[in-house]
Amino acid sequence: MTTPLTPTPSHRQFGRRALLAAAPAGVLGAAAASSAPAAATQTAAVAGTHDALLPSAASMMRTIEHLVSIAPRKTGTPGGRKAAEYVASRLRAAGMDKVWIEKSTSYSWEATEASLVVGGQKIDQTPISYSLIGGPEATGVRTLGPQGLQAEVVDLSQQPLSALSRLDVRGKIVMIDLIFLTPLLALSPLMEFLNDPSGEILDAQTLLTANPYITTLPYTIDALQAAGAAGMIGVLSDYFDSNKYHNEYYRRSPMEIPGMWITAGEAVRVRSLLDTEPTATMRLTTRRRKVVARQPIGVIEGRTKDTIMVQSHHDSMGPGAVEDGSGTSEVLALAEYYGALHRRGIRRDKTLMFTTFDTHFTGYQAHDHFGRKYVLDEETPYRIVANDTIEHIAKKGRVGPDGELLLLDEVEPRGFFEDLSIEGKSMIIQTILRHDLRATTMLNAQAMQPVGIPTDASWAVICGVPTVSLIAGPIYLYDEADTIDAIAQDELVPILKANRDIIDWFEQTPSERIGLVAVPPLT
Repeated sequence: MTTPLTPTPSHRQFGRRALLAAAPAGVLGAAAASSAPAAATQTAAVAGTHDALLPSAASMMRTIEHLVSIAPRKTGTPGGRKAAEYVASRLRAAGMDKVWIEKSTSYSWEATEASLVVGGQKIDQTPISYSLIGGPEATGVRTLGPQGLQAEVVDLSQQPLSALSRLDVRGKIVMIDLIFLTPLLALSPLMEFLNDPSGEILDAQTLLTANPYITTLPYTIDALQAAGAAGMIGVLSDYFDSNKYHNEYYRRSPMEIPGMWITAGEAVRVRSLLDTEPTATMRLTTRRRKVVARQPIGVIEGRTKDTIMVQSHHDSMGPGAVEDGSGTSEVLALAEYYGALHRRGIRRDKTLMFTTFDTHFTGYQAHDHFGRKYVLDEETPYRIVANDTIEHIAKKGRVGPDGELLLLDEVEPRGFFEDLSIEGKSMIIQTILRHDLRATTMLNAQAMQPVGIPTDASWAVICGVPTVSLIAGPIYLYDEADTIDAIAQDELVPILKANRDIIDWFEQTPSERIGLVAVPPLT
């Protein structure tokens, strides 16, 4: 979930490198809490004035339903283009001063003629997204041909990746587990504040449930290809009973070999078949095209070009209700709210920019392009001084006792990654409490600045833009199971109000005081 942008020292002018960057998270949280009341009171007083102009949950649900109706919204496909144009049209209707679509280059991928046969039996599978490609920017059709790839299968499932070093897998198909690497517990060192009065986060199963986007897949691809493997059967061992897992493209680890996802249950069947016939036949044809990524952008001009950016992403591999119809609905609702204020003659000092990104699944090229053009190279008039990113308003997902997906009537644990000043941290804590955002944490993004954070705002953190990024990681996020039923509808308006308050604090705060205080150079 990160981008390869490398900021230069001149782009830390808003306090990116912090005097408190190395302080323990608990200390930061305590400090923020102690200074909270004064800052929060001002924000709350301003924010509460215009609540009647906020769109309703029903309005946001209609946005999500429309986005699901045109899914999949893949980059470079008709669905992706429709989604970008839909967001642009909504921004125009909301009363933006300017609306345009920022274009960049990405690469689409589609699979056809996919099958897996073991011991004469057809195996239920889904092609691993972005497998059987020729390289990072390679395009064209690649195929295993009508006869397919017939090869011996080496079963490394239920074994560590290190076991690969003891085996000769050249020309063979390797069956291996996909491991989700980051349970909620792994984020605890970054936690600055936790609002969990009902114990929803501190529940043991919740703490140990991992998100589906930080995985062993890139490491596995690199290791298998270095060892000369001919193909991969990926076992979704940490997953519910589905093989409809749509992984992201890891552009540092292009997958030139073919791959198939199977469920843990289907893996048991495959092992039984391999006992009598240790070979498999894979058939797969893929097509990769160079495509145009589209990022709709709308702005409400302020008195200055200091710009508050509000973002999500509109693309999806499946229905994409939570991922990220929910985030897009929040961005559009905020655009409508501030557009209504603008029409009433309320003008702000800072410019507001609303946008949804493309290329979330195809390599984050749009994010890379935007970060370079708008921040690092400063090619536009807009000086982005703060970023507010909203993703995944989700019901909690859990794997049931028989491997089924359970959607609970609880919100999926979520966190605000942030790298704000102490006053900003205080504001976030008070915002969480004021809007009763339960199962919610505040996470230190500054500690991850060199490598980015696991959200769509990673580019902003890497570029040194002070950022607040709301994220949740339900296990079904990259699956066909991400449907309307997964939306935490009761949370749509509280999240809307919370982000409104964050934006208003950005407006009220001098730009140079939004981020952490800069470390003076050593002399």
